[in-house]
Amino acid sequence: MGRTMEWAGREKHMRGIPRKMVFLAVGAFAKAVATLLNTTSVHNADTLIRLVRSRPPGIPLLTVSNHMSTLDDPLLWGFKGFPSLDAHLARWVLAAEDICFKNSVLTYFFRLGKCIPITRGAGIYQEYMNEALQCLNNGAWLHTFPEGKVSQEDAPIRRLKWGTASLIVRAHVTPIVLPMVHSGFEEVMPEKFFLDRRPPFPLCNKKIKIMIGKPLEFDIPKMRELAISKSRGDVFSSTTTSRGWPVISSYGLDLDEAAQRYLYSSISDEIQSAMEELQSSLK
Repeated sequence: MGRTMEWAGREKHMRGIPRKMVFLAVGAFAKAVATLLNTTSVHNADTLIRLVRSRPPGIPLLTVSNHMSTLDDPLLWGFKGFPSLDAHLARWVLAAEDICFKNSVLTYFFRLGKCIPITRGAGIYQEYMNEALQCLNNGAWLHTFPEGKVSQEDAPIRRLKWGTASLIVRAHVTPIVLPMVHSGFEEVMPEKFFLDRRPPFPLCNKKIKIMIGKPLEFDIPKMRELAISKSRGDVFSSTTTSRGWPVISSYGLDLDEAAQRYLYSSISDEIQSAMEELQSSLK
């Protein structure tokens, strides 16, 4: 369903009017929930706002965060001073196909909201990931939840899926990667509120905290060379079941599956470390 409505996510669809209307409505909703009905504090907000508004032309932005509730996005962007109502500046985001794209009405709405469907369990080279990659290649802002699913437990950051790392490697221009960690949304929209169901509306009088980190820089050409070197003769890679990944080529280097595993793992570990450090600052 999501793939058939890719046209609805294009900027020129009906002169962009439906998209602007969606962001005005959803942005106002996010502002109301985050700043009027609840209390939101943000650390290092200026860094995010600066990168959203005025990063160098053609340089993509990739924000990553933990995933505490089904309303993390759009509520993450509802804090005071953020341009939540601006459809042009707004993020693209990966969204679960089985939740956000269940029928044609939802599909149209979320496509207008710059959401890209992702099929959980279909791997990092599924067709939808090419849409996300194209966003980065266009110099746009993409947000991902690399843990892969909602978790409302007070627990450490879970092991990150490799899809986000694969996008960083495959992008024509290496994106600015900005880690974020938040808490409080699990109280605003608890998974098990009444009869093991979410509440019909966001809850009020909760405290939301958002920690925005420092931009991460990845020297991809250098990391590629290291990955190729390390993966050759790696006993682990020779005994690991192949997932049938394609060989990818960039900067004159071919990366087989073993090298990709090493590279994606290295990048994911660095992002996870940054997120864990931010998480420790939340408490």
